[in-house]
Amino acid sequence: MLSSFASNNKALTFTMSGLSKISGLPQMKVAWLIATGPEALKQQAIARLEMIADTYLSMNTPMQLALPVLLERDNFQQQCVERTRKNLAHLDKLVSTQKLCTRLNLEGGWYAILKVPLTGSDEDLALELLNNHGVYVHPGHFYDFPTDGYLVVSLITPELPFAAGIEALFALIDEKFRKDS
Repeated sequence: MLSSFASNNKALTFTMSGLSKISGLPQMKVAWLIATGPEALKQQAIARLEMIADTYLSMNTPMQLALPVLLERDNFQQQCVERTRKNLAHLDKLVSTQKLCTRLNLEGGWYAILKVPLTGSDEDLALELLNNHGVYVHPGHFYDFPTDGYLVVSLITPELPFAAGIEALFALIDEKFRKDS
């Protein structure tokens, strides 16, 4: 039997979703939640959430009217999964051909974390990639890595720009490493 957080009845639990994730529409502020848990706690929480939603989070009329069409974007998730898999396969192929960078194990999501050699700060490397090569990556400190040597890349980037960006990243690291050696 399939189990989820939404079927939890022992502790007050909120399971949330919305268009920003399931349809790839980050600015479309339509979301929902399922509250489960002990009945008295659940009812008290729902009453408070309704007050907050009615006071601060009411859905505007254009979104209400657009919702049926927006929910028809049922192939977004499939497209996202396919693109993520292809980009990850390309990344892993490139990682396997060199010795300077490694990819950390994935635990989910659409980001990959690269361990890169220290040639300066992650932020300096990210800014150099952006300013000189048009490649946008996140420095590890954005994700609370305690030391330099980590870059975070998005796997949902369209495939050709992703491939070009990763190749530029590896070429820059190779160039910097040879210069520093």
